[in-house]
Amino acid sequence: MSETSPSDSAETPGNPDFDAMARDIAEVPAVEVIVTVAVNLMSAAAVKLGLTEEGDKFKDLDEARKLIHALAGLLDGSTTEISSFHAAPLRDGLKSLQLAFREASLVPDEPGQGPGEKYTGPVYGG
Repeated sequence: MSETSPSDSAETPGNPDFDAMARDIAEVPAVEVIVTVAVNLMSAAAVKLGLTEEGDKFKDLDEARKLIHALAGLLDGSTTEISSFHAAPLRDGLKSLQLAFREASLVPDEPGQGPGEKYTGPVYGG
């Protein structure tokens, strides 16, 4: 039996080094964390809308709705925390996803009732 405790050992596949992860994230500015999360939500929503090369293979509008709504809430909540330099392209991406959702829906939501429109206001088009 080894004298080494689990906390003394190097990271193993089932035991991530949370201290190192915390040190790494501590060095990242909040704006970068927010933007990274937003981009991940946008990417996941695009996949669930069937906007990737695989198209309909991963299409799931219920999941896309949740992701778009979460993205809109994140952007709404962080408006004063990130500069317009970061916020403007994210808002454009959100609107594109909202329009794509509206176009993909067989029974479109009423204006103002689509995903994230609680935060952005009604999205028209398509």
